[in-house]
Amino acid sequence: MLNQMWLNTFCTLVDVGHFTRTAEQLNMTQSGVSQHIKKLEQQLTKALLQREGKSFTLTETGKRLYEQGQQILLSFAELELSVKQDDKYEGVVKIASPGSIGLKLYPYLLNLQSEHRNLIIDYSFAPNTGIEKTLYKRNYDFGLMTELSKLDNISSQRIATEPIVLVTPANIENITWSALMKLGFISHPDGSYHAQLLLSQNFTEFEHANQFPHKGFSNQIGLICEPVSHGLGFTVLPLHAAQQFRSQDLIRIHFLPKPTYETLYLCVNNKSVQSERVKLVKSLITKFLN
Repeated sequence: MLNQMWLNTFCTLVDVGHFTRTAEQLNMTQSGVSQHIKKLEQQLTKALLQREGKSFTLTETGKRLYEQGQQILLSFAELELSVKQDDKYEGVVKIASPGSIGLKLYPYLLNLQSEHRNLIIDYSFAPNTGIEKTLYKRNYDFGLMTELSKLDNISSQRIATEPIVLVTPANIENITWSALMKLGFISHPDGSYHAQLLLSQNFTEFEHANQFPHKGFSNQIGLICEPVSHGLGFTVLPLHAAQQFRSQDLIRIHFLPKPTYETLYLCVNNKSVQSERVKLVKSLITKFLN
């Protein structure tokens, strides 16, 4: 592989046409310029210059190397410029979060992308464990989780809280333990966890979600309230998820006497280099959720 420094010296010499002035331009000695040319000729086993006193002409090999070498050096310069440029409104930002906060956050990020068309938002909805694993592999720039990461190389910053609410069919006004037992539970991937958070604080009878008759399950965040709207049971969700259900007139959102909140953490892999666009989006998300 050709040495880039030697190649740059050769192409500069051809442009300038003089060893002394080339040395001055490159902040080298004249002998240093000669050494670079000699090393190139040794590597290629071909003469590059036909020396005539203090002047020179290019050999056929020298002409080909100059023509192609200029393009190579230009490519290197463009590559360096591209890498050094770190426009905060250009490039891909990969984010993951649980479904509830994503329902609120993703439309906001799409509006940001609409304002800055070269900023690309890749958004994934995933459970905490999935987010943690992919952050560990550095497949996402950052993630939002509702639990502190247990991995040493992932840092977690508390940025917001979200109320946990009880959701029933619209005709249920008064919440009692017997009413919940009669309705039965509509579960979801975090259903037992959310029920434990909220119901354990408000009902002495509560031990675990399996106490309630099982009336259904959905792993689609936008559809968890669908069976509730049909009167088939109740569920427990973060507020954003409940508020995003399309038929609000068919459900009732209940804030229980002892409120419970889910903490939201912004998580990153400590080994990841954060670009300016990632820093920007992280900052905007933090402000938006507070």
